[in-house]
Amino acid sequence: MNNGCGSGSESCLSSMEEELHVLAVDDNLIDRKFLERILKISSCKVTTAENGLRALEYLGLGDPQQTNVMKVNLIITDYCMPGMTGFELLKKVKESSNLKEVPVVILSSENIPTRINKCLASGAQMFMQKPLKLSDVEKLKCHLLNCRS
Repeated sequence: MNNGCGSGSESCLSSMEEELHVLAVDDNLIDRKFLERILKISSCKVTTAENGLRALEYLGLGDPQQTNVMKVNLIITDYCMPGMTGFELLKKVKESSNLKEVPVVILSSENIPTRINKCLASGAQMFMQKPLKLSDVEKLKCHLLNCRS
């Protein structure tokens, strides 16, 4: 798939570097720290959450009284988490009138086609294999840029 970001990805990335704020959700501390680091290397502002419920709080969906809602451009979440899976988080985000346009990327170490198809059919922007690589983040940023234009 050619998304216009082939060899000239540097110019593709530069216009998003100032604005891309990512909410990274993973229950595993090491995976979460790794995701945070790789996103920061790729010039993203990163907020992390250790589970789906905490992510909903950050996004203003956990408490109806919450007034300081965080604005994010992208949510990257692990699929398998206790309490609330990444799929359940995806559904909550897509049900929200304020957040339904925010792209959600699901990560998993397991390559299960039915799971992937279910997430994509429910509105996930992408389903990516763990561990995420720097090249994956840059492809994702280019994809998001093309979706906005």
